[in-house]
Amino acid sequence: MANSSSITEFLLLGFSSLGELQLVLFAVFLCLYLIILSGNIIIISVIHLDHSLHTPMYFFLGILSISEIFYTIVILPKMLINLFSVLRTLSFVSCATQMFFFLGFAVTNCLLLGVMGYDRYAAICQPLQYAVLMSWRVCGQLVATCIISGFLISLMGTALVFSLPFCGSNKVNHYFCDISPVIRLACADSYINELVIFIFGVLVLIVPLIFICISYGFIVHTILKIPSAEGKQKAFSTCASHLIVVIVHYGCASFVYLRPSAKYTSGKDRLVTVTYTIITPLLNPMVYSLRNKDVQLAIRKLIGKPGFSLKTL
Repeated sequence: MANSSSITEFLLLGFSSLGELQLVLFAVFLCLYLIILSGNIIIISVIHLDHSLHTPMYFFLGILSISEIFYTIVILPKMLINLFSVLRTLSFVSCATQMFFFLGFAVTNCLLLGVMGYDRYAAICQPLQYAVLMSWRVCGQLVATCIISGFLISLMGTALVFSLPFCGSNKVNHYFCDISPVIRLACADSYINELVIFIFGVLVLIVPLIFICISYGFIVHTILKIPSAEGKQKAFSTCASHLIVVIVHYGCASFVYLRPSAKYTSGKDRLVTVTYTIITPLLNPMVYSLRNKDVQLAIRKLIGKPGFSLKTL
């Protein structure tokens, strides 16, 4: 792809317009990044070590946490370096690689959230068939489908962007190689490419979201039939964490990707992108650890074990 372009590298403008505030941002983003890594690693470790959490729900949560870690690794280290660096260039191939892995993990996360919605539906609405509907073999197949589909869609999306010629400005008005700011630098008409990417965006965001909404429609209908208030509260609490993550993730991603790149506004989009590249991965372990009593109990049990240390995690 690089041979078809006169541009050999891109310049990531990032937050360069903020001047000395970049040092403050570096400190803030570094702290958030460390919390994201440690929080997700703790979630993964607790799920792995506590046998009571060896259920489909927590299996999917563990996979989501692993995906979130790699999702942030693709973006945040380079962003932190650029906040301190004058030279903020990224080679043509590196830019395409970053976009591929970012989109791959992002799409995988969207699909995983849809699968987690189905898992809650099966657990609450089909409890007698749950063991069959969500057997370990089915869970493995669902995760594999999410990952393979995510990276196939990412490959096609990245190829559509970098198949265009780039022969003018190389200044990407963003802190990583995202679709809209990069495709705006293309020298040729990108309408068809953008239309196909938009269709992919609809399939990835709207279809799973509709599926989640339908699942929760059945879930609410089933929960309302539960006679005891305690039973209703327990059923709702198992879904609340998932719903919070879904609303933030799908809301921010839809704002950025479900529109033409001509509508791209650098300042506002960077702010929203920070939300789903930093806040959402941070929200995942925070919500599931603060709101989920099973995870809280598992953490307390591990800490209370004789001989427990950080090396255990």
